[in-house]
Amino acid sequence: MRPSPHSPRTARGLLAALLSALAAVAALLVATQPAQAADTVICEQFGSAVVQGRYVVQNNRWGTSAAQCVTATDTGFRVTQADGSVPTNGAPKSYPSVFNGCHYTNCSPGTNLPAQVSTISSAPSSISYGYVSNAVYNASYDIWLDPTPRTDGVNRTEIMIWFNRVGPIQPIGSPVGTASVGGRSWEVWTGSNGSNDVISFVAPSAIGGWSFDVMDFVDQAVARGLAQNNWYLTSVQAGFEPWQNGAGLAVNSFSSTVDLGGGGDPGGPGAPATACQVTYATNVWQGGFTADVTVRNTGSAAVDNWRLGFTLPSGQRVTNSWNADLSGSSGAVTASPAAHNARIAAGGSQTFGFQGTYSGTFTRPTGFSLNGTACTSA
Repeated sequence: MRPSPHSPRTARGLLAALLSALAAVAALLVATQPAQAADTVICEQFGSAVVQGRYVVQNNRWGTSAAQCVTATDTGFRVTQADGSVPTNGAPKSYPSVFNGCHYTNCSPGTNLPAQVSTISSAPSSISYGYVSNAVYNASYDIWLDPTPRTDGVNRTEIMIWFNRVGPIQPIGSPVGTASVGGRSWEVWTGSNGSNDVISFVAPSAIGGWSFDVMDFVDQAVARGLAQNNWYLTSVQAGFEPWQNGAGLAVNSFSSTVDLGGGGDPGGPGAPATACQVTYATNVWQGGFTADVTVRNTGSAAVDNWRLGFTLPSGQRVTNSWNADLSGSSGAVTASPAAHNARIAAGGSQTFGFQGTYSGTFTRPTGFSLNGTACTSA
């Protein structure tokens, strides 16, 4: 007997055929997806790996023979093993970090460092840290300066920005007062480690993420006689100096850009001031959102190769973007223009957007900076 069109045997056959077709489509989609880069574990004393195609993660275990490993991720790194300890009144164990520029002949891909300070118009950077409580360490962002464009060895002056300090440790030298840099207040220390001069800016409380202009700190070093405008910026580095333990410490995301074309002192008399206004329009639903960001140049001169820095509130993560490239998917984020919208004319604006996820209560970023200059919000 021929089965009827609606018999159970016919339905099961159709279902099986449909499932087989869906499986074939799924296999094809998986096969055509780009392969995801695996995290890279680095345990060699001075081992390194490239991340984001433009920065170098280094293990840099220079002060101890104990084992240390870091895992280079898509956007930064995390410390996965940090054995042993050293006295807290001496040097740290190591400086696992990520950098733009050159460090002991190891130069990051495509970097334009070393660059003479007087030729740098801005050096926007963003950083997002992950901290632990069972260790003694600082979270330190290092800026290196030298009278020559050297790519090897020790530079003349080291600028250290202490984003966090845990345990009985202190910077090199002694405190010399306080300073306001990048809109924040810092305790300032100066001294020498015997090889180079050091100026340290210590945050009064932990900073988890921040977007800022490296040149604000370079200007401080120049003003205090620790560098000159004809010197060279050779590298910027973000990482940790652990004295005890340190496993779990992480740089979640890092970005660094050095914009050239200053042609002299970029902050000299008559230089047009950057001024900006940001409109942040959102569409929010349960667990997700989109943001349309308009950057308006309210200054008197065009802004080329703009970089907009901001910090996403805790629990938010970028999933995709349009009209701009976003470095960092959580915490500190820097938006860089596409080729067609790299200039913001005086009085003009550019708009980009992104989609993201969030947990908890949705809130907006509280501050934006255009090439290191704080913007107002519309």
